Amino acid sequence: MKCRICGSNMASIITDLPFKVSQKSIVIVKDVPVFQCNGCPEYLLGDVVMEQIENILEKVGTATELEVMKYAA
Repeated sequence: MKCRICGSNMASIITDLPFKVSQKSIVIVKDVPVFQCNGCPEYLLGDVVMEQIENILEKVGTATELEVMKYAA
């Protein structure tokens, strides 16, 4: 797979990603499978991965300021 930004190859890796879910809430999801560009900071999430992350983020309480959650396929 080629990066749409710089044209370099994308590699499948596992990483941690932050998501801002509201004005005051940030969730860090650990061990997320992504395609990371070897030439620039661009990354891609697959459709199934994004659906799972959306499910994870829906579980976050409205009073949460910072939460760390593990991605589970």
